[in-house]
Formats: sequence, structure tokens, C-alpha cells
Amino acid sequence: MKTEDLEISSRFCGPPHSGNGGYVCGRLAKGLPGTVAVRLKAPPPLNTALRREWSDDAAWLFHGATLVGEARAAELHLAPPACATLGQAEAAMASYAGFRTHPFPRCFVCGPERTTGDGLRIFPGAVGAAGLLAAPWVPDASLADASGRVAPEFVWAALDCPSGFAVFPLPEGTAIVLGELCASVTGELAVGQPAVVSSWPIAHEGRRRTAGTAIHAEDGTQVAVARAVWIEVPASGWIPA
Repeated sequence: MKTEDLEISSRFCGPPHSGNGGYVCGRLAKGLPGTVAVRLKAPPPLNTALRREWSDDAAWLFHGATLVGEARAAELHLAPPACATLGQAEAAMASYAGFRTHPFPRCFVCGPERTTGDGLRIFPGAVGAAGLLAAPWVPDASLADASGRVAPEFVWAALDCPSGFAVFPLPEGTAIVLGELCASVTGELAVGQPAVVSSWPIAHEGRRRTAGTAIHAEDGTQVAVARAVWIEVPASGWIPA
């Protein structure tokens, strides 16, 4: 078993006082081979000392004695719908529901109050029928890893929020939180190069809402695909009054 200390900077928030789920999942899954499923057990605190433990095929994130999340090797059999073109994604962005009302307007991934170069500014809107959403994404240079490509945790982050908008609308007084993200990252993205992020609904069973997300390079090459499980919770516990 290996161990490292890590901290989630406030830049990478989802709700105001916790980390963006996809980003945290990506940090936890770092270095694990193949497809990985990450289950979040508690809100990941910001600017707080956390501990990551990992083996060859699993990892755990702790805040003191509290288990925040766990990651394990998994399988994912999910075929994305046909990818929207970059032009279609750019046009779809105008219908982004978060421009009208957003529970977390400073979310690192989808918050409209985040500026270019600070947040990812992924704003998915409807493309055609069947609930498909799409958004353009131009990764900022600050997202690069040592190789100059977009670091994996930011690919995981981009796979998160768009799936949440794919399971809207929600009942009055209800919010959703990410319960599990299972992702297969098979390609790379260059910073500064446009990509298309797509999402679509898969299932709704009780309080569980499932959706898919995919990322394609501008030429249509698939970079990543994921299945997200969202859990309905009372909005009063998550959305600031």
C-alpha cells in the first residue's frame, strides 16, 4: 500500500465548500490502469489535508478517519451517441440551462461566473432529439501536465457536470449530488485545441439518475467516455439560501 497527502484547492470547487466531484474522482483514480469506477462517500473538503492510499488496482481518499471516496478497476460497456460537430456544440451552448439559473454558479466545470482560464466553462445545451446535450471545450494551458497534454483529473472533471444537466429537470426542492463516476480515458487532449463534450440520460430509478458523457477531439476521435450516477437529495442541504 502506498500513501500520499493531497489537498483540493478552492479553485476546484463544485458546491461552494466542497470539491468538484469529477475533479476529485480524477485525483483519486490517478495512476490506476484501464477503466476506473470512483464512488464518493462524503463531500470532499477544500483547502484541507487529505490522505490518498492506493494499491495496483484500487485507491481510497480519507479526511482523517472519514472515507471520502474509493476507486476500483471496473468495466464500462457504454456506446455514446454520434458525436455532435464543433459547430453544433457551439450553437447548442446558447440553450445551456445554467445561464438561466444555476445552483453553484462558481462550479469549476460548469459555473457561468468562472472566467476563461479559471473554470472549464463547459456549458452543455440541447442538440437534436433524445435528450442529447453538447458543449465546446477549449482546455486552458493551466490544465497541462508535464507532457503538455490535459492532465487526467481535468478530463475526469469535464466528464462530470455535463451528465448532471442530462438528467434535468428535477422535482421542486431537490438537488443532485454525484454518487459514482465510472470512466474510461483512452486518448489525450492538447491544451488550446477545441473538443466536444456530449452527455445524455440513461436511466431514472427512484432517487438514482444515470447519465453518460463522452469527450471527442475536434476531428471526432473519442478521448473519454463515462457513466455517472447522481443521487437526489434535499436542495436545502446543498444550495445556499
